[in-house]
Amino acid sequence: MADVILIGEVNDGKLRRVTHEILGELVRQGVDPIVVIPGNGLAPSLAEELGKHGASKVVYLEHDGLKQYSTEGYANALHGYLGSKQISAIVTGATAQGKDFLPRLAAKLGVGMAGDCTELKASGGSFTVRRPVYAGKCSKAVEFVKGPAVFSIRPNVLQMETGKAKMASVEKAAANPGTIRAKIVEVHASGGKKVELTEADNIISGGRPLKEKFNILFECAETIGAAVGASRAACDEGFAAADMQVGQTGKTVSPKLYIACGISGAIQHLAGMRTAKVIVAVNKSADAPIFGVADYGLVADLFEVVPLLTQEFKALKS
Repeated sequence: MADVILIGEVNDGKLRRVTHEILGELVRQGVDPIVVIPGNGLAPSLAEELGKHGASKVVYLEHDGLKQYSTEGYANALHGYLGSKQISAIVTGATAQGKDFLPRLAAKLGVGMAGDCTELKASGGSFTVRRPVYAGKCSKAVEFVKGPAVFSIRPNVLQMETGKAKMASVEKAAANPGTIRAKIVEVHASGGKKVELTEADNIISGGRPLKEKFNILFECAETIGAAVGASRAACDEGFAAADMQVGQTGKTVSPKLYIACGISGAIQHLAGMRTAKVIVAVNKSADAPIFGVADYGLVADLFEVVPLLTQEFKALKS
């Protein structure tokens, strides 16, 4: 029987939440995937954690060349390990890393792929997925005519299912990353630990009207453990860091709560956040397009509303 491969992602020694989300959904649908984790010096606790979420088998695909992520290294190593096996599907999270290496891996396997999917359905060894199109205005079901099915799942769209805990078996496989022509030589991380936008349950985003006063959003976000996002206009003007951008050319998010402050709601921004469960909009213009997708809207000055929100959140928390 052909295997289903879930490519796990590790960040700072910890599994990304989207790996657990996909694993839980596969197990819920009766699929027992093999979790493959590329890297080097991977901790035994990763397999233990995956076993608690229902994984039966975990493969550590290790090599010195995989200690740091690279597109070529990951794609080459995964193709070398998976290329000769009977596989019905390969799935990973639609993170920055997943979006980077998965198309190259699919090309090496000679198959197409579906990226940034929001639903998956397993039936009789085959998979059907659904993905947004036309900047999120519509979605389409995708069936795979040639195997293996290769697709990525958007973080935060699947429920965090807790499958029946197992003692996952661990296999260590030697990887061959081949010739890596582009390498990371230095990383400049932004100061402080921030909630990752794509995995945040709550997000408060700001637009260009905030200018240099994004600190009021950070103060508000801190009260509920939210991440802070921004529109492209705010990032282009230098009011917010580039990694905070939400939208078609930024990050795609699906939080439980998305609060948009001073964001008009251009289609490019909506493409990155319209799958949020609850959308709250604060804007001075009653004609702002953001109100067309908002569950709750407030026509008001954000500089008056945000401090009041912060006070209310603090009161609720206490």
